[in-house]
Order: sequence, then C-alpha cells, then structure tokens
Amino acid sequence: MADQQPAALLEPGAIRLQQHATDRDDAIRQCGEVLVAAGAVDPTYVDAMLLREQSISTYVGEGVAIPHGTLAGKDAVHRDALAVLRFPEGVDWGGFPVTVCVAIAARGDGHVAILSELATILLDPDQAAALRAAEDPDTVLSLLRPAQSDPEQPQ
Repeated sequence: MADQQPAALLEPGAIRLQQHATDRDDAIRQCGEVLVAAGAVDPTYVDAMLLREQSISTYVGEGVAIPHGTLAGKDAVHRDALAVLRFPEGVDWGGFPVTVCVAIAARGDGHVAILSELATILLDPDQAAALRAAEDPDTVLSLLRPAQSDPEQPQ
C-alpha cells in the first residue's frame, strides 16, 4: 500500500466536481456514498466517517478535507479507494471553508500511508489551488500523481 500513489486508488467514476452540500455532515455523507457506489465500502462506513469527524476534524488546510472512517469502521472496507468531491460553493467545515474533499477507504493501516501521500500533495498551495479549480477528472488524476523525478529534469 505505501508505494501506491493516491491516483492509483481513484477511479474516474469516483470524481465528482460539481457537488452541493448543505453542511459538513452532508458533504461527508456524499463522500461516503461515492465510496459505496464504487464498491469499496459497505453503507455502514458512512456512519464511521461521521463518527471520525465528531472526534477530530479531517480538515487539513488549503480548502481541503480528508474524511475517512474510524478504526471500528475498517470492517466495512472491501478495498482501499479514494473519492474526490469538489464543492465549488464551499462547505463550512467547523469554521473553515472547504471546497475539496478527498475521501479515504482503507483496510488495515493503509490510511496512514494514503494520508501521508495526500498531505504532501494537497498542502502544496499551488496544487491545492489547482485541485480546487479542477473542472475535469483527468486534471484531478494528474494532480494526485506526484512527479517521480526532479522537477528540473524532463519527464
């Protein structure tokens, strides 16, 4: 798991770029429903995602939240997967505006490696801004594929 790029866990069908949410819980439910629709989790995982948010915010900065389930919710995960939902109008996330949610479903300790990879990518202000502005799934997938070589070198 640790060597998988976030983009490898993200199917184009799990990218929704024109979502609307009434509040944070609605946004989390929508994230969970996309993971359910992708076959990555059972519907009970959505409740585990809401419980996680009650215990600690999944807001990471730069307008991005990374909702995921509790440890107890791991049994509802069929396979590691991501979903990316963009809320162009923004969602109040405990006092912070969020426009992008990257939902995580991970078995075992897989979420730790995924969170680390995502944080590296999403906490870069330029990449986070590009993700917030993304209009198509290909752009999202390319942003979640970190450069594998020195930026000075041609790819």
